[in-house]
Amino acid sequence: MPFFCYTDYTMENIERYKHLNKYLKEKFGERTLKICVDGNFSCPNRDGTCGTGGCIFCSEKGSGDHINSTNSITLQVQNYFSSYKATRANKFIIYFQNFTNTYDSLENLKQKYDSSLIDDRIVGIEFATRPDCITEEICKLLKSYSTKYYVCVELGLQTSNDNTAKIINRGYNSEIFTKAVNLLNKYNIDIVTHIMVGLPNENFEDIKNTVSFINKHNIQGIKIHSCYVVKNTKLAEMYFAGKYTPISFEEYMENLEYILTHISPNLIIHRISGDAPKDLLIAPDWNLHKKWVLNGIDKILKEKDLWQGKYFNSN
Repeated sequence: MPFFCYTDYTMENIERYKHLNKYLKEKFGERTLKICVDGNFSCPNRDGTCGTGGCIFCSEKGSGDHINSTNSITLQVQNYFSSYKATRANKFIIYFQNFTNTYDSLENLKQKYDSSLIDDRIVGIEFATRPDCITEEICKLLKSYSTKYYVCVELGLQTSNDNTAKIINRGYNSEIFTKAVNLLNKYNIDIVTHIMVGLPNENFEDIKNTVSFINKHNIQGIKIHSCYVVKNTKLAEMYFAGKYTPISFEEYMENLEYILTHISPNLIIHRISGDAPKDLLIAPDWNLHKKWVLNGIDKILKEKDLWQGKYFNSN
């Protein structure tokens, strides 16, 4: 029987979707946390290789605005272990977060990765990157770390709609995503992908299509985000010009409900809300209230007796 058996999900306090924290605790035997690292990488969508300016929603520092990128990789990790954060767990995963963390020469990549693995409490290494920066050689390098560490790759997707991809300046089509997934599957490397709700010109039908697209791939985890506007981005220009309206909280919750109930029941849900930096966020204001999303979706799933993958269709 599948894990989402109806009788199980009518119980009180049941976990209605697969939480990352629980997955990591089961995998490593205890609480395991991520150490976010800025490897000082660039992006082919910024340096002119496939575009300039990056994706329209991406800030000047990428997704890791909270990281002190002036420090070396080793010092970033050392500082983490010297802080109170390191007292909250005994096992940690290095997470190369900012920009495209497989976009460099193999020699430089290995040097950067190795410089982060400085403590015996580190049990894994994770790389946020783009599908067009996954090659056979990259996969071999990443796989080489699996003899000692858990290895995982995050692939940005956001949407399966290639017309939207052009609007957001993604720089690659969905076929490239599929090729990257197949390569990583070949080397048995776990994959996490991103789906973004509320992108310009997208509607509920686009979310359905993206969920269906993701379900056709051998992927182990997913991050679900709302599209939000931050300072000094192309999306901010569109917002102030009246060319983009952020999704409302109610609309986001409706989409989140659909995604969770139609996505594969085997995926680990790494997050269901984006963390916009307070000092950079322009809109929507509700994005600052992560608890609204977490508590709201729990209430919806419980009241409607829903769970992850309830309406999953693998076809």
